[in-house]
Amino acid sequence: MAKRMRLLLLGGTGDAAALAARLAGDLRIEAITSLAGRTQAPAAIAGRLRTGGFGGTDGLAAYLAHEKIDLLIDATHPYAARMPHAAAEACTRMGMPRLRLLRLPWAQVDGDRWIAAADLAAAATMLPGLARRVFLTTGQRDLDAFASLTDTWFLIRLIEPPAAPLPLAHCEIRLARGPFRVKNEINLLREHRIEALVSKNSGGEATYGKIEAARALGLPVVMVERPAAPTGETVGTIDACMAWLETRMS
Repeated sequence: MAKRMRLLLLGGTGDAAALAARLAGDLRIEAITSLAGRTQAPAAIAGRLRTGGFGGTDGLAAYLAHEKIDLLIDATHPYAARMPHAAAEACTRMGMPRLRLLRLPWAQVDGDRWIAAADLAAAATMLPGLARRVFLTTGQRDLDAFASLTDTWFLIRLIEPPAAPLPLAHCEIRLARGPFRVKNEINLLREHRIEALVSKNSGGEATYGKIEAARALGLPVVMVERPAAPTGETVGTIDACMAWLETRMS
């Protein structure tokens, strides 16, 4: 029997969990899913799991060598700032095949009122004069950019209660885990009299309901653009990941 290959799957997304589930019954490969550990109770993931950071590029390269990893798939969030670049550098250093699973971004359609923002700081500057009640859906770690907007009220949706007070003068927290249906999102926006949304263009179906709801209600969406990604082979679907793996396991 051929050697069982070892795959490090950089996770934290629904796509990563779905890919781990697809690989769970394949005897040709052992997948190890790595999570950053920011969520205390992540959704169940099939197969072997590790939690915590690596300590930068050097730490990741050392882990790859110690665990005798053969392949790496980076399925981190499209807005992950550091890990994709660390993975690219570590794999280049090790001469290891690497693939990025990067969800296709949402496309603007008729009825959408999107306002492009280069980053979170730019998004924050657009809100005064645009809206006083905002559904801010960029994630808990990105709220500091909006801390100076003391005349703006924010609705914040989180998976878990925050460990410390949020850096916002006026806000309400709603705890929920997706996927979110458009009907419920419309009701949420109406209930809180939301006048605008701030969102990352994460892609996928789980959180697209808020974009559809904003369209239905004619609300503007400040859409934060994706950060620059490292060069390298990239696919947009789990099926394409499986095809990439097949060429290396046959």
